[in-house]
Amino acid sequence: MAVRSAKREPVTRNLRPRTPRTAASVRKQSVSDVIARSLEEDIVLGRRHPREHLVEQDLCERFNTHRGDVRLALFELEKKGIIRRIPNRGAIVRDLTPKEVREIYAVREELEVMAMRILPFPVAKSDLDKLAELQRKHSAAIDAGDLLTVFYSNLHFHQMLFGLCSNTCLIEAIELLAQKTYGIRSFANAFPEALDQARRDHIEMIEALRASRRDDLIALARRHLKPSQEAYIRAYERRFGDSNQAVMILAK
Repeated sequence: MAVRSAKREPVTRNLRPRTPRTAASVRKQSVSDVIARSLEEDIVLGRRHPREHLVEQDLCERFNTHRGDVRLALFELEKKGIIRRIPNRGAIVRDLTPKEVREIYAVREELEVMAMRILPFPVAKSDLDKLAELQRKHSAAIDAGDLLTVFYSNLHFHQMLFGLCSNTCLIEAIELLAQKTYGIRSFANAFPEALDQARRDHIEMIEALRASRRDDLIALARRHLKPSQEAYIRAYERRFGDSNQAVMILAK
């Protein structure tokens, strides 16, 4: 038993997450942070599916650590709304019902449109250049089929975009709701046409910002949210049927 405990000593440099990491990036993070980020990426990329169990012992073995680190990571993901804990069943990847998705996206739309309404014009050239660079990275990742970089470059593009409104409270609210929908991103990303539409939307957003066309920017913000929402709801209803039935099953 003593030998086994030594092997499980929570040393960050010994972590072996499945997704690639640089040595420097791992050293800067705690063990639980690395676990949480790796699981978040698994969920975003569709490697882990809605209602899939996250077994603590399996995660301890995968990351060569102990249950304390795993539980801290699961706690962080639960706070973000990405997983949920069910009494006597443990942690599972959270699945959102169609009703929940529609409610979240309705609020996201209003918040993101608000950000576009209060965003000051003209936008600085340096900010436009940064957005353009993020868009190029996102576009290149789509062409390369690198869905992890697609996710992060898209995330950074929107953080930069909404950050232009300079309202900290609004930016935090937008980020919080975006996190709750991380688990449904893979459904739209499975379709090349959805990725191509996202790429075109980003280009048009930059052009609207450059020309100070607020109405176009607001219309794009509304349109941009629809593919992920619609793809997830279609997939959910094919797999689980109507949402009322699914909720009853989960409650058992």
